[in-house]
Amino acid sequence: MELRQLATFEAVIRHRTVTDAAVALGLAPSSVSQQIRTLEAGLGVPLFTRGPRGMDPTPAGERLRGWARTLLDTAERAVHDVRGERLRLRLGALETLAGSHVPLVLARLAERRPDITVDVRSDRTRQGLLADVADGRLDAALLLDAGDALGGLGFPAPAEPLAFLDLDPVPLALVAAPTHCLAARPAVTPTDLDGERLLVNVPECSFWLAGQHLLGTGPRRVRAGGVPVMRAWAEHGLGVTLLPRFAVSDSLRTGTLVELALPVPDLSLRLVWRKDRESVPGLRDVLYAAARP
Repeated sequence: MELRQLATFEAVIRHRTVTDAAVALGLAPSSVSQQIRTLEAGLGVPLFTRGPRGMDPTPAGERLRGWARTLLDTAERAVHDVRGERLRLRLGALETLAGSHVPLVLARLAERRPDITVDVRSDRTRQGLLADVADGRLDAALLLDAGDALGGLGFPAPAEPLAFLDLDPVPLALVAAPTHCLAARPAVTPTDLDGERLLVNVPECSFWLAGQHLLGTGPRRVRAGGVPVMRAWAEHGLGVTLLPRFAVSDSLRTGTLVELALPVPDLSLRLVWRKDRESVPGLRDVLYAAARP
């Protein structure tokens, strides 16, 4: 096996077609096909089944998938070590968390391991982060979830062996403008919100999913945009919205928003990584830095 063949193998796994893998790698499709055939011939087993919907890994391909990422990671670390470069880890985070929680993790890690550089990539979509962790493009990711299993909030979890650690509770608040008809109620129930405008982002958003669990289908969903947009629209009396308390604390303090008297459960700040990659140098230090009180 050659490293370039393993990198090509990973690209085909990720993109499902030779053509798309070739575009991603900057190679000709014939070169990609030849590398896969050579790899299969060297191993003596087929790595893909080819069908109208693309290329799927065979059982042997699935087993090679983990090995390929391990070998490519090892080679990358060897290059950095030989060159005397700092150890680098790749951390992903939801955009919502990039400004509120990631700096604390980085500060803890800098104190514990000043020799490690962390590259942070924020993403608006949880599925993008999970796919990158599963495929080895990220070493770990911070996201929001609930329950005892990954995806308890209601999103599909990848089939890869992902592990997770719940770091902190993330309180939510159902908020509205002070002039809203429910603002003065001493108690609010989910049925009180039937027909009300609930400002949301997209169905994959953590707060949309939390609202599904808590409020059901009674409120009318109005797509506003990201957290700053939902908060601003609520301040202007355009509806109620369910957001993390840290995102609306200033508005609650100044009185431009009030919290409706409906108890809502916390979400969990969850760190996710591939269980079979826990031996990656520095990853455990990221975990410890993230979890330390």
